[in-house]
Amino acid sequence: MNEAVAKEKLVEDVKDVISNAEAFIHATGDDLSGAAGEARSKLSEKVQAARARLKQIEGVVREKAIEGAKQTDRVIREHPYESIGVAFGVGLILGILINRK
Repeated sequence: MNEAVAKEKLVEDVKDVISNAEAFIHATGDDLSGAAGEARSKLSEKVQAARARLKQIEGVVREKAIEGAKQTDRVIREHPYESIGVAFGVGLILGILINRK
């Protein structure tokens, strides 16, 4: 579950970078010439490619998160008493560790 949260955070960070790059591209305008214009054009292409790839990754992350939640639900429904026991044990251990400090 922690890995899924980290992946979602990464997706959000990449979206933010893409958004900032697009804002930079629009702010520079079309009046650039020479190397600056070429760099702007390349950046624009890379941003579009990154946006497309990000949509693919986001879909995969979402599907895996949903599948993980379904699998967790399935295990809990198949073994309800064991699940309660494990949750109680983890809670007890965390409570003891927190109160030790």
